[in-house]
Amino acid sequence: MKFARQLSSLPASRSARQRGFTLIELMVTIAVMAVLLGIAIPSFTDVTLGSKLRSQANDLVAGATLARSEAIKRNQAVTLCASSNGTSCTGGWAAGWIVISSDGTVILKHPAAAGGFHINSADTSFSFQSTGVGVTPTPAVPTFTVCRATPSVGSQERVVTISLTGRTSVAKTTNASCS
Repeated sequence: MKFARQLSSLPASRSARQRGFTLIELMVTIAVMAVLLGIAIPSFTDVTLGSKLRSQANDLVAGATLARSEAIKRNQAVTLCASSNGTSCTGGWAAGWIVISSDGTVILKHPAAAGGFHINSADTSFSFQSTGVGVTPTPAVPTFTVCRATPSVGSQERVVTISLTGRTSVAKTTNASCS
């Protein structure tokens, strides 16, 4: 009997105290989360921008490397050029590019850059000689600037440089001079 009385009083004592959050605790938690998100979202935007720029720059590097290796393999000049139609060397780099052999065979077609991104270069094409060690036109060293123009100019850029020996390099800059 005594044991039964103790069991019946146990739930009553537990129900007397409430468990959960007060309104003030909930509001403080939401305020802290808002501050943390306010800090994290711009950083996340910079990370995604850097990733997209790196991807575009690496695509250019892969195209130049392929053109160089195909020039050696085929023992003939191979050209990497801007191409808006995917079959001939016309247009700007942001519209896409192709790798084409001297006999007119298109080896690689690359689509246009992602929306809002620009690829700027003074040269619209350059060729690797059959030895793979030289890039023409000389003495200019082809450089490309990959940047974001819209919706706003990003704080990052990638500069792809192809040396006269055919070696490519990518440098990260923060010029934010995309046009």
